[in-house]
Amino acid sequence: MDASQRKKYWRENLKYLAILLTIWFVVSYGFGILLVDELNAIRLGGFKLGFWFAQQGSIYVFVVLIFVYVQLMNKLDKKYDVNE
Repeated sequence: MDASQRKKYWRENLKYLAILLTIWFVVSYGFGILLVDELNAIRLGGFKLGFWFAQQGSIYVFVVLIFVYVQLMNKLDKKYDVNE
């Protein structure tokens, strides 16, 4: 892989990271702290939704984002022929 392809590869990788970390930030900070009062009006399994996001939701979202990142990176590796 030449230098220009490496730059494109890392640019796409960083783009994926930025998008996924932004989603995680919005879910954990936005839903769990900033919008907690509005979300507490909704109940999920007997718990207020704002409380659920603050305690468990952000963790679940983070785990899902890890699997999404793995899938995105597998596709990116195949695209640039650096897969194992």
